[in-house]
Amino acid sequence: MKKSLIFILFVNLSFSQIPQDYYNTAVGSGYALKSQLANIISSGHEDQGYDLLYTAYETTHTDNISVNGFENDGTVLDFYSENPNGQDPYNYNHGQRQCGNYSDEDFCYNREHIIPQSVYNKAYPMRSDVHHVIPTDGYVNNRRGSYPFGEVSPSNYDWKSQNNSRLGPNTFGNYSGIVFEPIDEFKGDIARALLYFAVRYENQIASWEHPMFNGTSNQVFSDWFLELILDWHYNVDPVDSRELARNQAAYNFQGNANPFVDHPEYANMIWNPASDVTPPSIPENVYLNNVTSSSITINWDPSSDNIGVSSYEVYNNNTLINETSSTSYIAFNLESSSQYCFKIKAKDAAANTSEFSNDVCENTLDSGGNPDDCMNESFNNLESGSSSYSNRIWTGDLGGEWNASDARTDQSLNGNAITIRNGSLEAPTGDNGISNFNVSTKRVFSGGSGTFDLYINDIFINTIPYSTDEQIVTISNINIEGSVSLEIKNNSDSGNRVIFDDLNWSCYEPLGSENNLEDISIYPNPVKENILYINGITNTKIEFFDTKGTLVLESYMDKKNKKINTAHLNKGVYFLKIKNTTNSKSIKLIID
Repeated sequence: MKKSLIFILFVNLSFSQIPQDYYNTAVGSGYALKSQLANIISSGHEDQGYDLLYTAYETTHTDNISVNGFENDGTVLDFYSENPNGQDPYNYNHGQRQCGNYSDEDFCYNREHIIPQSVYNKAYPMRSDVHHVIPTDGYVNNRRGSYPFGEVSPSNYDWKSQNNSRLGPNTFGNYSGIVFEPIDEFKGDIARALLYFAVRYENQIASWEHPMFNGTSNQVFSDWFLELILDWHYNVDPVDSRELARNQAAYNFQGNANPFVDHPEYANMIWNPASDVTPPSIPENVYLNNVTSSSITINWDPSSDNIGVSSYEVYNNNTLINETSSTSYIAFNLESSSQYCFKIKAKDAAANTSEFSNDVCENTLDSGGNPDDCMNESFNNLESGSSSYSNRIWTGDLGGEWNASDARTDQSLNGNAITIRNGSLEAPTGDNGISNFNVSTKRVFSGGSGTFDLYINDIFINTIPYSTDEQIVTISNINIEGSVSLEIKNNSDSGNRVIFDDLNWSCYEPLGSENNLEDISIYPNPVKENILYINGITNTKIEFFDTKGTLVLESYMDKKNKKINTAHLNKGVYFLKIKNTTNSKSIKLIID
């Protein structure tokens, strides 16, 4: 990339790090903290003018990284055309093809104002503030126009860019107007630009009108819009190293920084202020499964908190054995043929802890007992917390290499989980065949219901459904012996983001080997018509427990009795304990 001599001199004269004491005078919480930050970032801000923004973009918005699918090719990093998960539809080089006339995408790039110029009549320094004026394709910039940001249904939009940014009716909150939705990878960047703007221009913003604003200088944003951008900021696209580097480059250009990049916690401290003395809710629906002679998996539903749950403490009787951010934990190195009782506490960032959950007890198998599932994957070994979509490789619970493409790891279902968009999930090859397959699914963020395809040994087996609610999917009687290569792929809507968790399958058994607990299948789950069908067992006892551990129903299954009527049970979560003369197995069941 060729740079002018003027730009080189500018960098040499102006380069400096954001001072370590830059935010020292930012104290307190609520709107008082907001005003403190406004003083900090306003006093150092030197307006460099509108024309020099193109020069600034050479350091603030250049694709010069080689992680998470970016090309590291020195081109303009355009939020509206970049494809972090594959080849970009088109690229712009700095200093070339600046707008310009355009009739479609890939003609020229220009300067997009996150807060439209019409809001403040093109006044300075708003018009030339690099923290909220970004380089984008001119045609997409024009299509976004002055619309607010929001979320648009993947199946009901008015227009879509080549990188899948969409214009259409808003689906978030109570605002029903037309909005513009960028792709997930840049939603946090845009949210933090908006938060910066609200702080930097707090003394002027109350007089500016726009659907994003509520007409005040303190809250600034409409209720629905504030909820949206805080969700994008914290959950959809948290700060990453790329954005930290861009913030430093912006500081070098105009002398001030975006505080929500350096300190993401400021957003909650301003707009959700509280002295946190409230403990999280008690963890519910604690249940045990995957019982072996030396290990037991403990699962529970996420707790809620006024600020946010930071971790969970796992106790064996009254002894703390682990602290985890997940909602699942595998207790290893247990004695065979022994009873273990577990309970959970939730903890928040202020160290407030909940009361104990109920005790849940189970006996480990004897050392010669039932073998583990052929494959059982909780995703607990997967490194969690990344909101970007890329290829993921990790070692599974039972060994072997798992692979996921176009996947993120920051969403949880029953603990750590993998979230896949337009990619696939590949399990390590198994050697003992497959009988029944199970997995939990849930669509997150916006979108609709859909399906993935299950392939075994490159042969289509069945579809795996997903929706906005958790689904426990069972595919029974697959009955393939020998080597098993399993892959989940072909999302029916490539824009939907789908969590997969609690994946397992049972080994192949020749026909006639009933009563192997590993081959049990139940359906439908959730139960919707009061009838639960159970396959693969005879002479077996079924016990239903509610979330408090109370036995509410028991039944015996034989060759003539293959179904259970659940009409007298309330809707909710139950735990089935399936027992024969030597072994037992627990399954989570939802009655809807």
